[in-house]
Amino acid sequence: MTREEKAKYIDVLAAELNDANIFYLADTADLTVEVVNNLRRRCFQSDIKMRVVKNTLLEKAMDRVTDKDFGDLRSTLAGATSIMFSEVGNVPAKLIQEFRKKNAKPLLKGAYIDQAVFVGDDQLDILVALKSKEELIGEIIGLLQSPMKNVVSGLNGAGGKIAGILKTLEARA
Repeated sequence: MTREEKAKYIDVLAAELNDANIFYLADTADLTVEVVNNLRRRCFQSDIKMRVVKNTLLEKAMDRVTDKDFGDLRSTLAGATSIMFSEVGNVPAKLIQEFRKKNAKPLLKGAYIDQAVFVGDDQLDILVALKSKEELIGEIIGLLQSPMKNVVSGLNGAGGKIAGILKTLEARA
């Protein structure tokens, strides 16, 4: 790779890091070509953009992004690194967890999710448990609807009882 190609690659990677609110760094070393291709296929199906990056170029790209703090993610840049960009915070974690049922890797090096930094493979379960934006909105709507439904059902129930009592009284008269 020439110096100009490296500079262009760093610029593109820095722009992607700047635009991305969610990305994962994973160790995919020692995986066979067939397994890596299977992982890439799964990423594509899950709307995750994955590619292998050189650590030095990724570190330079991180240095160019001034409005984000990547914290300790730089310390994970050793060995083979793949970067996964996603729109949903927990999808790459679920994919890694599912993929590791049959393979020893990929190992999670770290993740950047909406300004939060997670470092280490031990964080995978925490990342899987994260709720997506849509799930959180759904929960909030459910919580807001619950008291309203109780009031409506209470009014319907009470109204039915009153109508029943009035009919009984009318029948007696």
